[in-house]
Amino acid sequence: MGNNHNHEHQHGHSHSHSHNANKKALTISFILITGFMFVEFVGGYLTNSLALISDAGHMLSDAVALGLSLSALIFGAKAATPSKTYGYKRFEILAALLNGIVLVLLAVFICKEAIERLSAPPHVIGQGMMIISIIGLLINIVVAWILHSQGSTKENLNVRSAFLHVIGDLLGSVGAIIAAVLIMLFGWYIADPIASMIVSLLVLYSGWNVLKESINILMEAKPANIDFEKVTKLLKSIDGVEDIHDLHIWMITSEFTSMTVHLHVKGNTDRDLILEKAKHIMLEKYGIKHVTIQIEGRELCPYEETCN
Repeated sequence: MGNNHNHEHQHGHSHSHSHNANKKALTISFILITGFMFVEFVGGYLTNSLALISDAGHMLSDAVALGLSLSALIFGAKAATPSKTYGYKRFEILAALLNGIVLVLLAVFICKEAIERLSAPPHVIGQGMMIISIIGLLINIVVAWILHSQGSTKENLNVRSAFLHVIGDLLGSVGAIIAAVLIMLFGWYIADPIASMIVSLLVLYSGWNVLKESINILMEAKPANIDFEKVTKLLKSIDGVEDIHDLHIWMITSEFTSMTVHLHVKGNTDRDLILEKAKHIMLEKYGIKHVTIQIEGRELCPYEETCN
């Protein structure tokens, strides 16, 4: 743990800098998206456009995703307590689960409404729809730029998922603009429910992914990028390691992976060296900092079946 502390200490400054940059980017994006979501919802209601209302629904998903990312940065940073030894890191996963459920229900509702409208498309005010969807597109472009340039979309899964949400929403705005053009030029009111169905599929897609990922984490699943067999081989390849058992790899949050393992070593080996090598391999190859390793020798293991 000692060198882990030093490692974190060296990165402390850059980490807190990116933490603050992420926080600022997410705060600005959250305010912009939430503000416009209300405008779009009211606009959709007044112009009778389901495409705008469904796009507002997608913006709600963005606002929730941004809000979650923001609260995860604030809550997740809270210190661990004796009763919550991992602190509040799981808060973001519980919130993401709720987000996923809301998105899926929203998508189903919009789809149902759109199908009902297909048979008899109601009159939609094309100009109003056009103006609102263009403003929506511009806001999405600004937010996507803020997140991409200010936030660390590569390192932080929260910022990345918020960024992807906004890109999806941007496509929704484009759909609403195309529908508004068709309504204004040709009076094709059917373009509105069709555009809203496309948006609802985008909402369903992002909702299903959020749901799947958060359930995976709550089920203590291993991260998708880690191959169990490869980890086993790597640990067995360390000099002095005879066998390994009780290997567990799971996620506390999307950015926090934990691992525990028992290493069965030869009697005359340097256990501290093996320990350091194993920790180094897991950090180097998979970025796992939180590793707990129990080392056992033959003398501690008189019963064959309990060791294998």
